Amino acid sequence: MAENTGIEWAMHTFNPWIGCTRVSAACDFCYAEVWDNRFGGDRWGPKSPRKRTKTWGKPLKWQKEAKASGIRPRVFCASLADVFDNHKSIEDSWRKELWKLIKDTPDLDWLLLTKRPQNIVRYLPDDWGDGYPNVWLGVSTENREEMLRRGKVLAAIPAAVTFWSAEPLIEDLGAIPADIMPSWVIAGGESGPNYRPSAVGWFRSIRDQCAASGTPFLFKQWGGKSQPEIKKLGRELDGVIHDGYPAPRVIA
Repeated sequence: MAENTGIEWAMHTFNPWIGCTRVSAACDFCYAEVWDNRFGGDRWGPKSPRKRTKTWGKPLKWQKEAKASGIRPRVFCASLADVFDNHKSIEDSWRKELWKLIKDTPDLDWLLLTKRPQNIVRYLPDDWGDGYPNVWLGVSTENREEMLRRGKVLAAIPAAVTFWSAEPLIEDLGAIPADIMPSWVIAGGESGPNYRPSAVGWFRSIRDQCAASGTPFLFKQWGGKSQPEIKKLGRELDGVIHDGYPAPRVIA
């Protein structure tokens, strides 16, 4: 729940708590819900309480390692939850402790990805200002509707880095409005036995629009039924591995 990860765009994952509720089409075959069911967690859905984890010491260990090495690891926060979930079981003290932990680990870049951007401002810390230098705010953009809706909300929130996760991409995003283009875009196909195939043209369109706007682009994976199958397909898009990353904005 809180260690090195196979996710291409992060070095670590950390879950302050576990549990969520489906909110959009990207959630139809949620890997985290499947994981929770496998271990009998009962932490999914509007009636299920979120459960705080016991792994809060890990980021402090990573901070010491990062300070010593000079290498900034990216930490995907809440791979099995949503930091901006407004479920009543999530205590205010948990969020306050999380923001303190993030401030206490300035050599880690924290990636907070949500499907609930309408809740972000409500749960930001009082001293957010123009954003914490080590926090990247992201939204899921699995189809055009959510790209336009979530992208617009995210674009209005000050942050060192903003990003989209167009994964699983289940529809062509079409033309991306310039005023909501984030600092970084991740795209990839769906995985699992019920995966919905994506078209290569959808990824090419995102890649080309990112190139035209100077936005770093990362192509994570093709879709498939199993991880071995997906790994075998590789990560090339038209013969190129796209591993673009943003340069964090300096906040005074």
